[in-house]
Amino acid sequence: MLEAPCLRVPKTSGETAIVILRNLNLLNRELTVERIGAYLCIPLVKMPLPANIKELRKNLSKFETLTYNFPKRIKRHHSLMDVLEGKLPPNLLMSLPRAIDFVGEIAVVSIPLELEHHKNTIGEAIMSLHKHVHTVLAKSSAVEGVYRLREFQVIAGAGETETIHKEYGCAYHVDLAKAYFSPRLSHEHDRVSSLVQEGETVIDMFAGVGPFSVLIAMRHEDIHVYAIDVNPDAIHLLKRNVRSNRVVGRVTPMLGDARQIVRKRLTSVADRVIMNLPERAREYVDVACEAVKPEGSVIHYYDFTKSQNPLEASKARLIEAVERSNHSVTEILSARKVRAIAPYAWQIVVDAEIR
Repeated sequence: MLEAPCLRVPKTSGETAIVILRNLNLLNRELTVERIGAYLCIPLVKMPLPANIKELRKNLSKFETLTYNFPKRIKRHHSLMDVLEGKLPPNLLMSLPRAIDFVGEIAVVSIPLELEHHKNTIGEAIMSLHKHVHTVLAKSSAVEGVYRLREFQVIAGAGETETIHKEYGCAYHVDLAKAYFSPRLSHEHDRVSSLVQEGETVIDMFAGVGPFSVLIAMRHEDIHVYAIDVNPDAIHLLKRNVRSNRVVGRVTPMLGDARQIVRKRLTSVADRVIMNLPERAREYVDVACEAVKPEGSVIHYYDFTKSQNPLEASKARLIEAVERSNHSVTEILSARKVRAIAPYAWQIVVDAEIR
């Protein structure tokens, strides 16, 4: 508690009084306004001068000045920089991570090299700022390998990599150490699922834990999605997500390489093919062409590019790969930037009709 001058006014005049005191630079923002019966005690930085009293009388019919013991205002932090101000050297505050990925109760950040010795302090600060977070992970490698995994280092919290992530009414069992998942693709999951029509057969060639497949099946009754992934852990999680989201029968999880599965079991069946493997999707365009129906189908082709004209570059790569497979792109339905992955580098999606 701290004794300070205050202005006591009826509760009905409280809002007007606070505005006037703010304009007069008399409002003490470090202390909390207190309610006492039918009155408010508003903390002041100092007792009002006669000129201030005159201004108050113009707008307030009843008030008095006195001193009061106020509780200190609890400072609410609104950013990571707010929390860490005074805990890190000032020159390092500008290097703090600007982006945090939230996957269920897990926060994922990239820690710049100059902040490596402060990573645990940063992790604790993230948890204090975001109360739902139980674990903070720092990326310690790029996404690598056939299974598209990255290494993480626990910098705060329980250290769990498994969680439940909720998105557009679906709940996904995710294990970041065992299967790829990016919350930054949330809009794409929503966008593609909204384009699907009733009665379609969809092939999700690199399904992961199922954020495209499950959402499509949740939103459509007369639909079938073949969800393929080469990672056994991803398929295990996908099967759990199919059951927990009650889309059994509308999604068929399939373990294996998309090339082999399509050629053995899914030739010429797809109305729509999702190719969310931007690192290597171009290598699988020939397989996607084998999956599409002869009368025409839609492909959602994801690509990474550093070109000055990224949309045109990705469209050209897709058209070239389709033509090499003795098919044709009859129409580019859309092309858009999904997200920046580095300075002047983008993830692109091209929606195209293939015949």
